[in-house]
Amino acid sequence: MTTRSSLLQIAAHSLLLAYLLGGVSGYISSAGVGGSKTKCTDAERQALLHFKDNLEDKNDILSSWSNDEYKNNCCLWDGIRCDNKTGHVVMLDLSHMDLSARGKYTSPPLIELRYLNYLNLNSNNLTMNHISSLIGNDVMVSLQHLDLSGSGIEGPIPETLGNNMTSLSHLDLSQNNLQGSIPKSLGNMSHLEHLDLRDNHLEGSIPEVFGNMATLAYLDLGQNNFSGSIPLTFENMTSTLTHLALDYNDLEGFIPNSFGQKLTSIAYLDLSKNKLQGSITHYFGNNMISLKFLALDNNELGGPIPESFGNFSALERLYLSFNILNGSVPITFGNMTALVYLGLRFNKLSSIPETIGDMISLENLDIGGNKVSGEIPNSIWNICSLQSLSAYSNNLSGQLPELTQSSSMCTNHSLRILLLSYNRIKGLFPNLSLFSDLESLDLSSNQLSGSVHPSIGQLSQLKFLDISNNSLQGVLSEAHFLKLSNVNFLDLTSNKLIFNVSSAWVAPFKLDTIYLTSCKLGPKFPNWLRTQDTYFMLDISKTGISDSVPNWFWNLSTGFQTMNVSNNQIRGKIADSIINWNSYPEIDLSSNQLEGGVPMFLFKATSLHLSRNKFSSINSMCGVTVDSRLSFLDVSHNQLSGELSNCWSHFKNLVVLNLANNFELSGKVPTSIGSLTHMQTLRLTNNKFIGEIPLSLKKCTELVVMDMGDNKLSGPIPSWIGKSLQNLVILILRSNDFNGSIPSTLCHVPYLQLLDLSANNISGKIPKCLKNFSAMRSSNATDNSTTIEHFYDSYNTSTTSGTSHYADQIQVMWKGILSDYGNTLRLVKSIDLSGNMLNGEIPAEITELVGLISFNLSRNNLSAQIPQHIGYLKSLDSLDLSYNHFSGQIPPTLALIDRLSVLDLSNNNLSGKIPTGTQLQSFNADAYMGNIGLCGAPLPKRCPGEEEPIAPSESTAEGDYKDGFISSGFYVSLGVGYVVGFWELCGMLVFNKSWRYVYFKFLNDFTDWFYVMAALHKPKFLRTHAISYQ
Repeated sequence: MTTRSSLLQIAAHSLLLAYLLGGVSGYISSAGVGGSKTKCTDAERQALLHFKDNLEDKNDILSSWSNDEYKNNCCLWDGIRCDNKTGHVVMLDLSHMDLSARGKYTSPPLIELRYLNYLNLNSNNLTMNHISSLIGNDVMVSLQHLDLSGSGIEGPIPETLGNNMTSLSHLDLSQNNLQGSIPKSLGNMSHLEHLDLRDNHLEGSIPEVFGNMATLAYLDLGQNNFSGSIPLTFENMTSTLTHLALDYNDLEGFIPNSFGQKLTSIAYLDLSKNKLQGSITHYFGNNMISLKFLALDNNELGGPIPESFGNFSALERLYLSFNILNGSVPITFGNMTALVYLGLRFNKLSSIPETIGDMISLENLDIGGNKVSGEIPNSIWNICSLQSLSAYSNNLSGQLPELTQSSSMCTNHSLRILLLSYNRIKGLFPNLSLFSDLESLDLSSNQLSGSVHPSIGQLSQLKFLDISNNSLQGVLSEAHFLKLSNVNFLDLTSNKLIFNVSSAWVAPFKLDTIYLTSCKLGPKFPNWLRTQDTYFMLDISKTGISDSVPNWFWNLSTGFQTMNVSNNQIRGKIADSIINWNSYPEIDLSSNQLEGGVPMFLFKATSLHLSRNKFSSINSMCGVTVDSRLSFLDVSHNQLSGELSNCWSHFKNLVVLNLANNFELSGKVPTSIGSLTHMQTLRLTNNKFIGEIPLSLKKCTELVVMDMGDNKLSGPIPSWIGKSLQNLVILILRSNDFNGSIPSTLCHVPYLQLLDLSANNISGKIPKCLKNFSAMRSSNATDNSTTIEHFYDSYNTSTTSGTSHYADQIQVMWKGILSDYGNTLRLVKSIDLSGNMLNGEIPAEITELVGLISFNLSRNNLSAQIPQHIGYLKSLDSLDLSYNHFSGQIPPTLALIDRLSVLDLSNNNLSGKIPTGTQLQSFNADAYMGNIGLCGAPLPKRCPGEEEPIAPSESTAEGDYKDGFISSGFYVSLGVGYVVGFWELCGMLVFNKSWRYVYFKFLNDFTDWFYVMAALHKPKFLRTHAISYQ
């Protein structure tokens, strides 16, 4: 019995095994895996060989593809599978084989594979081929799976693809160079389940026919150029669609309400990086119970976040950043307990609810760049899974030390990134003992005070530390850095921290970035820097160092980008050293006490700031024998003396050259400076250069600022300036010995807005063509900027480069005072020709420069009348015509310039009455002195016909004092009231320039109106009274 039972069991097992083996065999056969006896047809073999002939097979992957007798069964070739019964090729898979097409196929090589149901050429290089050049237009009717993604195909999607390949269930054409629109025929693919067209150049609108594809579960149209709105027909794919990606397009309009109502199966929805507008429909969250991924970021969505988002119980990742969403983060967010990532940055959200702490799975919260105010919810610190919290650039307040108590429920807090910069967080530096996994800590630009808690030194995983721009103070000892062996970024800038470490201290870290501005490192040069030999950026400016620079410092790092040691009291000479830099850095040694010659090795820098030191020579630059990369050189305010060496030809990359205010540089300007053809700023002011401006400078056609004032240059002003230097904005040649006349070619410089030729020996007439200065014909800044900036290469290494900008700061003679202008330099529009020997009249055409703010022609030999239309210069703030020979009356239009704050017409031959106008009478009499024929206020001389004020008679005066109500107290009250009332009104006019302009303009306009009305009604008044008299 037992034996029979065993036999029956063996038989049953055998039958089951046979059944299973038969099933596997059937599956393999249906999958197209042929046996060794199956042979492919000759036509299909030749088609495959034709396909191979145009392929470059670098790795010899297709070596099995051959016509040789022992290899001619294509069913056995790599990547090929045949039907087990018919021998037809049913599967071709050459994905990820690094094959490259040698060109476009002249005829579709795969057209003979009529029974193919699986084709995968993913991740090869079939550039220059279209879909139709590979598979034809209408033959592969059996194809069910087509993957040409990442293969470099181009051209349009054929209309026939949708008409003939109706059996397709999987179509992937992503990551190619397809162009044109999506053919509507794709809607005919009634069996299609997967469609991926991502990362092409497709355009036009998304076809409505997608709504007819009832079986479609996966649709990715992202990273194209689609425009228009999202089709409403998408709502028809209610039960099948699980993945929809339309990101990185130009879609506009609203998100359809139906998305929240009918796409009930959707698990992945990406509409990010479009131009979608309006508010997020409140239907979101109501029915999308399967949604795990939702991206709506980088659109123009506004309004509040719907409360219904709290229904996304399965949601794991939510991206809403870079919109204009406002209001509070909904309280219901606490219900999304599966959420891992929440991105809300750069919106206009105002608060975070306490329920945020209920999101127990949250790992990354980014709410930076909003308007969130109040304290950080304590519940956040109870999310033990939280790894990254970014809440920078908000209005957060409160204190941080409380987080150590709030997070005590987390035995293992996993926070790695904490970014809270640019808020208003106050109080003491927090105790970070519970956050041992921290890798990035940014508390910069807050209002933290007190000392740095020593727990910072226990963060052994910390890599990034930025606590700059606070009010921290106190001592930093070696304990504060004890375990910071992984830190590579350290920024303590703009605090009052004092480093108190021994000279023998060896820092545990190797820093890439060191920013210690305004910390106290000195007076000795910090010896611990000696181990920081891999830094890229170093800033120890304003750190109280009053030592000399040790020689090891210059060779500390071979590939650094920036070095800033400015604004210290570093003294002594810099010895010339052999350096082994493999970079071209930016070096700033300005505002120190360095002296002697500038060593040659510093000229290897790309940007060199040496101003405000005691350097005596830069002649070592002549030792540079190869073309330098130096693009910025500022050696102003030093003690350079003698002649400049004529060896500038190796510095052709210079954009800014500033040698101003050395006072003892002499000799002629070197001709080789003309080889600096990229130069935009040249400043040689306040030196003792002699001779003419070198002709070679005409090659510096990119010059914007040319400042050679306060030297001893001579000769005529070169006519080539106006012909060659067409980009000039500022030309300052004041206080030299230039002679001759103003060249008319100067009028050809259209952007010139500051011209200072004062204090020279220039004669002749003022050119009428000065009206051509187009920058002065408008009161607006030429480029909507208030500064004049130049961009230059600041550093250059083997792996990266940087660009910096320099804003010119120029000394301008303004209202008789030499002042520095930088932040508003672009707004200064001035012509100063004073202190010369100009003669003739002021050209009437000058009055067309309506943007002119300062006009100084004083101390010349100009004559004739002041132009009658000078009042057209309504932007004038300063006008000086003193010490000339002007005659005639002051033009009445001058009273129309309501912005005028400085006026000097003294010492001329003007006559007649000073025009009546509140503005002109507000100046001191000194502005009109020395004109014998002038009369009227504010001069004491009265004009003929003006009556003297009548003094009250003694009896009248006495009668007035007999009024019992008028007591001494009355006069005291009257005086106090007058003073208070006067200064309440006039004080604002004195101290508020814009109010003063408005006030005087109002008075002028009112006077003009009153005069016109009086003139109109006077005849009627006379007629009326004449009739009454008769």
